[in-house]
Amino acid sequence: MVCFLVFASAALAQDGTIYPLEAPAEPRAILLGTGGVENQPAPETWFRQWGDPMARNISTATLTPFLPEPGKANGAAVIVAPGGGFSWLSMGNEGWEVAEALAKQGIAAFVLKYRLNPTPESLEDFSAWMNRPRTAPPAPASGSTQPATPPRPPQRDLSNQLEDAEAAYAMIVARAKEWGVDTDRIGMIGFSAGAGLTMHSTLHSKTMKLAFIGPIYGGMGPVEVPKNAPPMFNVIATDDFLFQGQFGVIESWHKAGIPVEFHLYQNGGHGFGLGNPNRTSNRWFDAFIHWLDVNKFLAGK
Repeated sequence: MVCFLVFASAALAQDGTIYPLEAPAEPRAILLGTGGVENQPAPETWFRQWGDPMARNISTATLTPFLPEPGKANGAAVIVAPGGGFSWLSMGNEGWEVAEALAKQGIAAFVLKYRLNPTPESLEDFSAWMNRPRTAPPAPASGSTQPATPPRPPQRDLSNQLEDAEAAYAMIVARAKEWGVDTDRIGMIGFSAGAGLTMHSTLHSKTMKLAFIGPIYGGMGPVEVPKNAPPMFNVIATDDFLFQGQFGVIESWHKAGIPVEFHLYQNGGHGFGLGNPNRTSNRWFDAFIHWLDVNKFLAGK
């Protein structure tokens, strides 16, 4: 009976239902001091979905360091931006777990808990909002066998999120000696919306000088690439709703003459983090570390 209850509890925790979660202790989180969020009456709260801890209504940005063990650091650093549609953050799957994996490779990792757009205060109303009907992608034109070109999403105001990313970068530079970071080897990776923030920081920040970027299952539309844009490592799966047969951002980087590595996986869906069982996308992290090594971003090894 005990075994059955444990199994049932684990199964419950892994389903897509949204469950309340007490805010975990974050003793290493450092306040970035970037201010709050306008028209945000609700406090920060946490929930669990698919077994993953997530935070929403974040109005105070923080940075949490995950440093390599003494003697293992190679000087590289990575800002890790979790995803969640700028309405919540997948802190475990796309934040802490990734940062821990990076630290094991000798890379100083920093999880950025950036400010978010307001969501309904009660968990019941939030769940209803999350489960609302979504607009279906456009159908192919009559007689066409090609998928319709997806419309460009409306431009979001990411000024708060960019300010948070810039403050995180500035803090890492300011404390580089303390944290064992080579300021010429600070990169940023992000997942889903975090990939969008990584790209937005690359395209629009006037203070961040990222050495490399890794948008993981982010938007694939074309962009205008700055002359000083960093090398890019990009990952998405064919069964990800954000893919839709697009290669625009890859082509943009390639046409700009900037190094780009692209991994299009057969399966993985969206939001796989470090990986889910029996998916080809599970090896992306190993490929990313190899890419960093070949491009001499792990030169301290």
